[in-house]
Amino acid sequence: MQAVVLDAPGALAVREIAFEAEEHLVVVQVEQVGVCGTDRAVVDGSVPVRTPRVIGHEVVGRVRGGGPGHLATGDRVLLDPSVWCGTCGTCRRGLLHLCPRGGLMGRDVDGGLADFVTAPPDRLHVVPGSVPDADAALLQVLGTCVHAQRAVPQVAGARAVVVGLGVSGLLHVQLLNAWGAAAVVGVGRSPEKRRLAERLGAAVTCTPDEAAQVVAGETGGEGADVVVEAVGSGATVALAAELAGFASTVVVFGTSPSGVSEAPLHELYRKEVRVVHPRAATGADYDDAIALVASGSVRGAPLVTDRLPLAAAPAVFASWGDRRDRLKVVFGPAASAR
Repeated sequence: MQAVVLDAPGALAVREIAFEAEEHLVVVQVEQVGVCGTDRAVVDGSVPVRTPRVIGHEVVGRVRGGGPGHLATGDRVLLDPSVWCGTCGTCRRGLLHLCPRGGLMGRDVDGGLADFVTAPPDRLHVVPGSVPDADAALLQVLGTCVHAQRAVPQVAGARAVVVGLGVSGLLHVQLLNAWGAAAVVGVGRSPEKRRLAERLGAAVTCTPDEAAQVVAGETGGEGADVVVEAVGSGATVALAAELAGFASTVVVFGTSPSGVSEAPLHELYRKEVRVVHPRAATGADYDDAIALVASGSVRGAPLVTDRLPLAAAPAVFASWGDRRDRLKVVFGPAASAR
């Protein structure tokens, strides 16, 4: 089968590799794979991996090898990219996504930028026909956003801010609205992304330099009840703390390979802010993400800027910085999906 393989940092190739179906694993024919910052960090070497490695973890495909229980040949499925041992103390507590012996497809084990993948049935979630193909590629990312917002004590009625209007930030804007936030302020530097955030439900948008004044105006000077930081830099975490109100919640969703070296600890202390730093998602989060898209509450298609065949992957990764308008890039045979 064809796969996108990383041979060394920066050395990406599309080539034929062996594929073998394994007993007790379900064969999935890959239809769409989204690319995120983690994939880019793996390719450029910021996140070291053992090579050769098939990259990619945002996978939607069709069951081709049959499957037990809830699966049948032809089912469209979302693949949970987390791998876990199932036996350690963390797994026994039901925290499979945090398994210290586990990892992530495309980083710790081979991923899904290929014609086929295999997975155990408990990592496959059926995607109904009511989810358009064009929206399905964002389901994995949306699942992680659902997981993040579950940590907020109350979203309904909250005055909310999203700092960073990339793919995850734009999903957070929609999700906060879907779960009943009173109003969402979107903060980002790109005028195009701010306009898209407004089309997707942000009540108002602004630049980081304008954010303190705008949020004060929207909240009567009290600050936000919920701030989602969706960039992963020290400056944006500090801005999130500044925009947060007293006894509020800051969700530090953004990540970076090197981490954030400084945190605004005094500001968080002064306001008694609850800080959560979510990781990955659970099976229930993915099921809820699928239901949200099926109902039309959240859309993924407006965030997709590129739909391309696998063969284009090396060139796209090599030239990523040449285009500032890119949001979600999707690879696979269903690249021209409805």
